[in-house]
Amino acid sequence: MHYASPAVFEFSAPPPLSLYIHFPWCVSKCPYCDFNSHALHDDFPENAYVEALLKDLELELPAVWGRTVQTIFMGGGTPSLFSPAAIERLLSGVRARLALAPGAEITLEANPGTVELERFAGYREAGVNRLSIGVQSFDDNQLRALGRIHAAAQASDAGRAARAAGFDNFNLDLMFGLPQQTSAQAVADLLAAIELQPTHLSWYQLTLEPNTLFHAHPPVLPDDDDRWAMQQAGQGLLLEHGYTQYEVSAFARAGRISQHNLNYWRFGDYLGIGAGAHGKVTDAGAGRIRRTWRKRHPRAYLESADCSGFIQGQRELGAEETLFEYALNRLRLRQPFSLSEFEARSGLPRSGIIPILRQAEIDGLLILDNETVNHSEKGWLFLDDLVARFLPEVTCNAGNHPN
Repeated sequence: MHYASPAVFEFSAPPPLSLYIHFPWCVSKCPYCDFNSHALHDDFPENAYVEALLKDLELELPAVWGRTVQTIFMGGGTPSLFSPAAIERLLSGVRARLALAPGAEITLEANPGTVELERFAGYREAGVNRLSIGVQSFDDNQLRALGRIHAAAQASDAGRAARAAGFDNFNLDLMFGLPQQTSAQAVADLLAAIELQPTHLSWYQLTLEPNTLFHAHPPVLPDDDDRWAMQQAGQGLLLEHGYTQYEVSAFARAGRISQHNLNYWRFGDYLGIGAGAHGKVTDAGAGRIRRTWRKRHPRAYLESADCSGFIQGQRELGAEETLFEYALNRLRLRQPFSLSEFEARSGLPRSGIIPILRQAEIDGLLILDNETVNHSEKGWLFLDDLVARFLPEVTCNAGNHPN
């Protein structure tokens, strides 16, 4: 144990606050996806869900009185199944209930379907100022293998449509290590993405997650050496075209780092509303950090609107869990952190983390320079091993999935 129990947190101020809004429906469920998403069989209750989201938000307001929301992320699922009018009602309702920072980053996830492309201008008018488009690949064969319902041409159209609709800030979501993919094909995907000039790229390896169709019936994936070759070639290509890696799977042009992502990885606070959403809120005065999670199934979530019972569970973090979660998130960033930042965001004294940091430095995984903590190249390459050094006896879900 690094800290005494029970935990005593001390905060001079709460960390920055974001809002995550989950939309649980997709046209169909992709075989690799472990997010809380449900295939859309009938017309979904758009208006009822927006009203439920706003009621859910109202119940969280006492926990964040007086605080300003820095970023909003609407994820899923497929939020772009919702009409621009619904998104406008939702964002108007959020603004009526919470203070938003001037110029707050407001992101909406979208898929490259024809209907969604026609809606991009409407989302911009509704107040969305950043899109995250789930392309995954520009190869029609790979898209079919991944269970995606769009074609490569539609993926390219989506990037152009985002620009035409006035979005000067958008992300493309892309995967590598796809079934039977070669390094040359992975690089071709990246080149197709770069040609669309996104300001941000989320580029990550396909993994076979539990409770997915791919986990039960695994496709043939490239071996470790091939995936490593893809990663090395892709990272070099992205750097060459002006995309700096700031997080394990995130690359951005200068000044276009996702502020919502950054708040997650810096162990900021976030309200999480919507079916299955997770939240983390710090009560600085009481010295507590509370995690919440909503009912996962859309039907159960909507039925809860009548009795205000959206929350499936909640718990307060202990000191050991907090130390681990801080490390799990913060070490994903390439940027160094200071011990003062650790104390401000975790509410814990540095005495509990210093022994782990020093041993990691001895083992060549970290570089300590007075107050500053940075990865060594070895530490970045063996990030999972580095993070494992902070493991407590009990861990919990780290939250939502930004892009």
